[in-house]
Parts: sequence; structure tokens; C-alpha cells
Amino acid sequence: MPENYTDPSGNTEAFRAFSQTPEAAAPAEPPSRLPLIIGAAVVVVVLVALVAWLATS
Repeated sequence: MPENYTDPSGNTEAFRAFSQTPEAAAPAEPPSRLPLIIGAAVVVVVLVALVAWLATS
């Protein structure tokens, strides 16, 4: 630990300042996976249609 580290439990004023600091913000929600699922479904439909078209020609 660096020499200038102040232990918040060392004195009352430092402990109060430490304990009254706001909590870190909660992490943001991960982005929605819906566009990825829709894109994959479109690719599958196109591939199935292509295979069916090639099989019938």
C-alpha cells in the first residue's frame, strides 16, 4: 500500500466521510439480443429458401 493511504477507520471524521460516500452506480443493463435473434432467423429463412429453390430446379 502507498504511504499516503489513510485508513477510514483511523479516525471518526474519515470514517464518516468514507461511509457516507454514495454507492457506485449499478452497471447498465446489457444491450438487447433481440436484433441478433431476428437477424439470425432471417438468415436461416433465406438459406432454407435458397436450398429449396436449388433442390427444385
